[in-house]
Amino acid sequence: MKLASWNVNGLRACLNKGFTDFFNKIDVDLFAVQETKMQKNQKHFEFDNYKEIWNCAERKGYSGTLIYSKFDPNNIVYGIDNQYYIDEGRIITLEFNDFYFVNVYVPNSQRQLTRLSYRMEFDNNFRKYLNRLDLIKPVIVCGDFNVAHNPIDIKNPKTNERNAGYTIEERTQFQKLLESGFVDTFRHLYREKIQYTWWSYMFNARQNNVGWRIDYFLLSKRLINRLKDIIICDEVLGSDHCPIVLETF
Repeated sequence: MKLASWNVNGLRACLNKGFTDFFNKIDVDLFAVQETKMQKNQKHFEFDNYKEIWNCAERKGYSGTLIYSKFDPNNIVYGIDNQYYIDEGRIITLEFNDFYFVNVYVPNSQRQLTRLSYRMEFDNNFRKYLNRLDLIKPVIVCGDFNVAHNPIDIKNPKTNERNAGYTIEERTQFQKLLESGFVDTFRHLYREKIQYTWWSYMFNARQNNVGWRIDYFLLSKRLINRLKDIIICDEVLGSDHCPIVLETF
């Protein structure tokens, strides 16, 4: 299988900046999109041979997730258990015969860390949710986790220690998720490789490669022998994030 994930920072804008070309070229089985920033009824585009699963935020022009799937899932769950975190459209789970596929857009803690407590609650509840799924069948989870896990995953770790996305609280939560039974596929294959998935729009950050690795594919540990490759497509423009692509045996 081949799977992709991309925080597009506004799907309608990204469609005008190469999304369609990349989507057609990459030809994946499952394509997870974060930060669609639109409602489903606003779309004027189609991708043949794919089922669309939308989870739109109640607030227009904000957040939102989407999955394109070549396969019909056995079940679809929005948010956590179709009950929690639905208002911001942050989570979609597809159940297939042999695995769960989860697309997530983890909340940003914001400047001055005004949303850090909400983020901590989200991280705790999301980890517990994934652990419950993992008891039933293996899980593939991808998306924008809004955290650079270790110093190697961020260009300037020292100067960002109390900035959203690199606080000790967020990094500790991500570590807890890994320790609960999941593998960071990129770091599993490329332990010393420095490559980023997000760059600020300010100060020519992308041109200078002053970035953060905050987009991930995680696998249940028992799926790790099926991991073939994980590719960060940092040459692909169209958003402040770049796509990532997972290939399995």
